[in-house]
Amino acid sequence: MLRAFTLILLFCSSAFATATTWSETEFHLQQGKLNQPFASTPGTDLDTTIVTFQHASGWEYGGNFLFFDYARTDTGDELYAEWYPFFSSSALFDVKYDGAISDIGMVLGVNAAPDADVLKYLPGVQINWNAPGFAFFNTLFTAYIDDSKGLASGGAPAEENSYMVDAAWRYPAQTGRQRWSVEGHAEYISGRDSEIPGVTVKDWVLGQVQLRWDVGHALFNKKDTVFVGIEYQYWNNKLGTDEDESVAQLLAVWRL
Repeated sequence: MLRAFTLILLFCSSAFATATTWSETEFHLQQGKLNQPFASTPGTDLDTTIVTFQHASGWEYGGNFLFFDYARTDTGDELYAEWYPFFSSSALFDVKYDGAISDIGMVLGVNAAPDADVLKYLPGVQINWNAPGFAFFNTLFTAYIDDSKGLASGGAPAEENSYMVDAAWRYPAQTGRQRWSVEGHAEYISGRDSEIPGVTVKDWVLGQVQLRWDVGHALFNKKDTVFVGIEYQYWNNKLGTDEDESVAQLLAVWRL
């Protein structure tokens, strides 16, 4: 499934690239002890290394955001990917926005976890806000549609459909010569029934907030290239289980 998803992603990204107006590509390295709700002993905290490829760009009719995570622990590794193409109403239909809202459009998200054979579609609406001081502040309201094959294919149990609400932001700051940013996202995904009789996937709240220091600017006078910091992750009912998580991870970022 990941191979097909990757091919589709590369094809569509190439199509968007023909009209790209801006782009930002990053590699992240994170290290911390993360809760493993589906381990042989549920709730075990394991040393986890995560390598992330992340890309955001603008094109003639909207925007594009995607990432691939590779996570490794002592017990194994896994891949996870999300992609959110955005279609702008102001670009497509010349809609003018004033005040708090800068744009509204359609988003067609895809989430894929190939090791668990999980595939989700997230069609919905994205609102971009004129938030003072923020580089961006966006909110998403989407369906959370399950297209997983379930237990019959050896994957995670299939689930009923639900919905997601998400907010994403970046807030840059500077103290003297030191450049910082606080960025991340917070999501709520509603509960839903599993294909296993009597089993319910609980609704969850996930917040991931990064505090970044622009070390490239501080040490080499090259801004927006290398960052270090921490990512704090709070996850209530992690992956729909009874497990809660509150953990800080070391973070390093290289921006191309």
